[in-house]
Amino acid sequence: MTIRSRIAPTPSGLLHLGNAVNFILTWLMVRKAGGTLRLRIDDADCLRAKPEYLEDIFRQLDWLKITWDEGPTGPDDFRSRFSQQLRQERYRSFLAELGRLGHLYPCNCSRSTIRQLAPDGVYPGFCRDRAGAFTAGEAQRVRVPEGSVFRVEGQEVALCNTMGDFVLWRKEDLPAYQLVSLVDDLDDRINLIVRGQDLLPSTAAQLFLAGLHGNNFFAETTFLHHPLVLGEDGRKLSKSDNALSLAALREKKLSPVPVYQEVARQVGIEPDGIVTLEDLLLRFREIS
Repeated sequence: MTIRSRIAPTPSGLLHLGNAVNFILTWLMVRKAGGTLRLRIDDADCLRAKPEYLEDIFRQLDWLKITWDEGPTGPDDFRSRFSQQLRQERYRSFLAELGRLGHLYPCNCSRSTIRQLAPDGVYPGFCRDRAGAFTAGEAQRVRVPEGSVFRVEGQEVALCNTMGDFVLWRKEDLPAYQLVSLVDDLDDRINLIVRGQDLLPSTAAQLFLAGLHGNNFFAETTFLHHPLVLGEDGRKLSKSDNALSLAALREKKLSPVPVYQEVARQVGIEPDGIVTLEDLLLRFREIS
């Protein structure tokens, strides 16, 4: 079976080292397998997506020398043909099918109420027994039964405890990440997904949704959840925390060699002598 994977940056902030490590790991695995790599830009959250961040994605991918086989060639091509905002009806259709199967319910709880009553961030199902049609300004949640446990890369993820009844359609009348990511991966026939370890619950959530929808393809997907790149304070790098951006590195006239060497360390390769992405690929092909 031909490997099909994707890199999926979000235009909600400047790309940082953690993003770069993920993209390069994905690129290495696809190129080693002779597969197909797709560039997917996750802009479904139009409230956070910014033109300058979209442009940053293409600029930094070029700096890193990462190539892809499918997807937009630049910002204008993305906006005209590949934006997730052009796929709203597809996401609504998938949501409607889950609704017809009886898996959804409306929720009008405010974020402040949820934070106050559920400090662990797991929604406790206040609106679970609500009936009736959805109205404007309400979120749509999916019921996650007690005991919903998924095994991902040898680790058990209790979805009922880590995410609870999570949102599929937001109050702002926008699709949520879990729905959008799954639908795009299904439509693009993605069978290899490389993610950070912090996204293990998301993988479990998407396996759960695919099962509800009756799609067996996603269950056959290969997942790799890699260690996170941490900042000097020991926390994961984050766009919202103003983590050191690739743009800042580039503006200092630095080369991407330190990024390649960080990826080498992640996969157990001695970084000395690696100065290009092709050097890294050659060494990566030598390991099992």
